[in-house]
Formats: sequence, structure tokens, C-alpha cells
Amino acid sequence: MFRSLLIANRGEIACRIMRTAQRMGIRCIAVFSEADANALHVALADEAYPIGAAPTRDSYLRAHRIIEVARTAGAEAIHPGYGFLSENADFAEACAAVGIAFVGPPPSAIRAMGSKAESKALMVAAGVPVVPGYHGEDQSEERLAAEAARIGFPVLIKASAGGGGKGMRPVHSAADFLDELAGARREARAAFGDDRVLLERYLQKPRHVEVQVFADRHGNTLHLHTRDCSVQRRHQKVLEEAPAPDLSPALRARLHDSAVAAARAVGYVNAGTVEFIVEGEDAFFMEMNTRLQVEHPVTEMVTGLDLVEWQLRVAAGEALPLTAAPEPRGHSVEVRLYAEDPAHDFRPSTGRLRHFGTPAASDDLRIETGVRSGDAITPHYDPMIAKIVAWGPDRPAALARLHAALLGTEVGGLATNLGFLARLAAHPAMRAAELDTGFLARHREALIPSPEAAPAEAVAAAAAMHLLWRWGEDAGAALRGGTASPWDRKDGWRLQGVAAVHLRLKDGAAIREVNVSLRRGAMSIAVDGGAAIDVAARWREGGASVSLGGVERRICYAQDNEVIEIGWRDDRFVFGLIDSYAPAGGEAAAEGRLSAPIPGRVVQVLVAAGDRVARGQVVAILEAMKTELRIAAPADGIVAHVGCAAGDSVEEGTEIVTLAPPDGDGSPP
Repeated sequence: MFRSLLIANRGEIACRIMRTAQRMGIRCIAVFSEADANALHVALADEAYPIGAAPTRDSYLRAHRIIEVARTAGAEAIHPGYGFLSENADFAEACAAVGIAFVGPPPSAIRAMGSKAESKALMVAAGVPVVPGYHGEDQSEERLAAEAARIGFPVLIKASAGGGGKGMRPVHSAADFLDELAGARREARAAFGDDRVLLERYLQKPRHVEVQVFADRHGNTLHLHTRDCSVQRRHQKVLEEAPAPDLSPALRARLHDSAVAAARAVGYVNAGTVEFIVEGEDAFFMEMNTRLQVEHPVTEMVTGLDLVEWQLRVAAGEALPLTAAPEPRGHSVEVRLYAEDPAHDFRPSTGRLRHFGTPAASDDLRIETGVRSGDAITPHYDPMIAKIVAWGPDRPAALARLHAALLGTEVGGLATNLGFLARLAAHPAMRAAELDTGFLARHREALIPSPEAAPAEAVAAAAAMHLLWRWGEDAGAALRGGTASPWDRKDGWRLQGVAAVHLRLKDGAAIREVNVSLRRGAMSIAVDGGAAIDVAARWREGGASVSLGGVERRICYAQDNEVIEIGWRDDRFVFGLIDSYAPAGGEAAAEGRLSAPIPGRVVQVLVAAGDRVARGQVVAILEAMKTELRIAAPADGIVAHVGCAAGDSVEEGTEIVTLAPPDGDGSPP
């Protein structure tokens, strides 16, 4: 076995690999960018080395620098995790050239499966069914448009060189084909440096089912059962589970056999995942991921195996510990907690993670994360905060455990998909396993409800916590009967009578009026003229809690100057604190000014000054956090000014385009 291992990755997967390797007595070496100097994976490592600036091209994708660090540190092996260099055949060859083991498949297998077109041809030769489509070398617009017409709309455009939903676009009509093709090529070029695409028939209600495979250098190849990953947004997975529910025994056996055949067809070694599109009793090969998958914990939870340990042992030349898959035990479900805003098409969020707390890990709950309270979510990397993985003796029990864990998770400081995930885990259609890749679109209204005014209880809780925050610990202690001097208090204390505090909180477009009465350590709060309720607020380890009318509730609370954030049940509410004595003023941003929602790079500006635009028309495309964001006009108007150009790097709030309302003759005012 190896004595030292370099992990060429970051975040939760780097932490996951380290914990297994260190348990095996292996010295772990981390690499980090300037943005990750204080990251959790650096803190966990035995040694850590800087490798460059924050952008991935200047750090985690610098293969020569990572190998240089490995040689300096005496690493015997490199584990690439997933993403970055994990499916880079040249990197695997470079490791071998200097005598460092690459924890993954041979370069030949990476190359064979890295090209979707080549892998489809190999699967046809191996007898594995594939989706009808076009995988040819002629990449001209004319040929691709003709092939799309032959296949019949809707068709799916897919980047030939990649995965993770990048460069993937469904097209429903010939009129939209060339525009979507251009967008898919842009994404593919940015993500993989290769803009080749393939076309496939777009199935109407497909499930995304995958099979975990493992192979060693001694001729042993086996499957480790199925996973269902059908619940997706923008072709990226949201919820995964094992084993995949509601598959007939015959279909399940065919999937297992096809996956093993696919791995053997390319001489596969180590961990891999063969992905299928399933519709009814039909199953078609989609692609093979030649690495460990994000969702591997659900397989570990139902098999009792440590797949990272298996990876390390196989990379060291050992045979697989088993020759057949153990029977799955119970059911496991995983969700990906992201810094993103579901209400705005899952737009990534950036900022400081002011508070992050989860329930304690146990035999039936696993938390995998690479961040802590106080860490920053930057625009440079994937915005995943954590994976929350639950187990149960059956599927309903696993979903119930997951739902309880999500309700007990606290995130403060930036928008996340936490409430969305809690609603997803409890949704009747999820409980009924009515799964396909259109699940989220079909149930969008229930899973992402329209923003509503915060309930009075949440407003009262926010006001109570704000006062406790404003007064500070000493004043809060005095309010609760502590020994701090009354002369140091900031809560309006008086010898006789009732102290009153009036707060105005901005709740979306509404103004919430809050009246707080204080008498002898007791707090009573009335919201919007309603009945007053007794409230007590206190800090507690890892968070805060409020008592409303005698009912104690743990909450997530964060405040940054005049912005108050509270996690209430499965919702998050953000309030602006209004200074009643401040002079009135307009909004800071001029009406009609479209700005960058997060830092990123401008891919394309589609309008010029003087152009007339319609409501919903895309005026610019921004690339940030591995996602293309389309900036659209909120109303009809005239382009008054363009504040950037294609290729520009922009910060959050940078002007993209400013619109002016058209006057009677259609010209700018």
C-alpha cells in the first residue's frame, strides 16, 4: 500500500479522500489555490502546498505544477477526485512517466470513454444498446442541422468531450437549432476546450439510472448495483438514491450486465460509473464517467463498502476484495446542498458562509463537506456546500431521515437550495418514486413557491434576535437577569415603566412594523398591529433559538449591518433594517440597469446602444461558476448604454446593459 498520497482536488471530495487515506495510515498531501489557503482540506492534510492563483486554469488544472509538488513531497500516488484532472488522460500518462501511481483507470480507457462519439461506437461493438443519434466527425452546421432533422425533433445536443450537463441543450424545433448549437459549443469549449458535439433523440420521460462498476488489474470486473439520478436541474443532479427504485428484475439484471460489458470493452480498471437512459423497459447507454462520482456515498451506505479504500488498493495493484456485489442493505438518498437561488433559476450565490450547522453524523446520516462557518463561497469553483446522505431500512424511511436532517441544517449568509431540498424530500411524488428527468419542471410550483410575506412569527423572531445582536452579550445577559451594570445596557432600560422599541423591516416590497415592549427582562412583540406575543431570544451553541408564546424553536440567524437573515422552518427570509431617521431616497440602482448578479466573465453581448428590446429578450450571456447566466430584459425598452464587452471579467453589480423606456415614437427619452 502507498505510504503517501497527493489529492489533486479541493472541497468535500478532497476531505473525503483524506479521511479514508489517513485511516489507512497514508500520509496525505494537499494542494491549494490562493482562494483556498484557509480551506478545510488544507487544515486536514498532513502537508499542503500552494499551486497558483484562484482560477482553475492557474491552479487545479496545472498538471505540471501538481506533479512537481508530488515529486517534491515524495508522493507515491495522486488521487484526482472528480472534476479538474480526474478524466485527463494526458495527466494520467504524465504521472506514470515520473513513477507516480494515478488513482484511476488507464489513459486508454479515459480516452475511449472521454469522447461520447467514440464511446458510443465502442458500445455498439460490445452489444450495449445506445440511443439513436449522430456521432460523426463532420461538425459543420449544415450536417448537424440535417442530422437533427433526420433524427426528428426534439433532439438533444451534447458536448462530445464532457459531462455534468455542460454543453447539453434540448432543442424542440428546427428554428431554434442553430442558436442552441452555438450555445452548446460555447459551453463545451469553455468547460472542456473542445466544442465538438453529438446529437441524440430526446426521450420524453427518461430516467437517469447508473451502475457503479469496479475492476482490478487481475481480470476481475463487477457491478455494485444501481443508482437513480433522475432529479436534475440544468442537467445537473440534485438528488441521488441507491438502489434505483421500481426497476423490474429483468431490467435491473440487463443494466448490471451492460455496465460490466461496457467496462470490459475498454479494459477498465478502478472505479467508474456507466450511465443509462431508461424509459419503460428500454435502457440505452449514455456515457461512462471514468472516475469516482459525487453520489458514491449512497452506494457505500447500502453496501457497507468504502469505495475510496477500494480505489487505493486497486491502484496499488491489489485484487478486488470481493468477486461479486454484496446484496444491497436498505435504501440511501443523497442531496447536494448548494449556494444557489432556486427562485432565480438556481443562480449560483457567492459570499461569506456566516453560519453553517448540521445534525450530528450517525450510522444513518452522513455529512460530507469542505467548508465551515466563516468560509467564503467564491465564483471560482462549484458552489457545493455539502452532501447530506441518509439511510433507512427502506425508501420511505430513508426519505424521512433525509427530510429530518434537512430541517435540522442551518445555513446563514447567502442564498441556498436548503428549503427547496426539504420540500423535495417531502413531496408526495418523490415519496411515490414518480421519477424522470422532468420531475423538477413538473413540480416547480410546489418545490419553488412564489415568494410570500414572512409570517408574523418569523418577523418577531428576526426582530428579537436583531435586538439581542444590537445590544451585545452584556446587555443580553442583563436583560435575562444577569449581573451586568444597568448603565452599560443598550436596551432602553428604565427604573420604572415599560421601554419601547420600534423597528421597521423591509420584507420584499412590504414594510413590516414591529413594536417591542420591554419590562423587567421580558420582551413582548407585536407585528403589523397584531396581537403582542411574549418572545425570548438567546444564543446557543452553533446557532440561536427563540421562544414564542412559550414554544422554543431553534433557528438560523445571521446579520450583516442592516441585513437580517433568518432560517425559519424550511424557508429563509431576508429583511432590510430601515432607519426611520434617515432621509428618504431612491433606490441605489437606477431603474432599467441590468447588472452582473455574481462575478464572472462576459461571454456575449447581444445588443448595442439604440437597439429596441422586448421583455424577456436575452441581452447578454455571462459565465460564472461553471454556469451560463442569461441576462434578459425585464420589460420592453431601448438600450441606453452597454457597460461591458465580450471577454470582460465583471464583479457583482457591474453594469451590463442599461435600458430606457421607449417614448411614443419608439426612441429613447
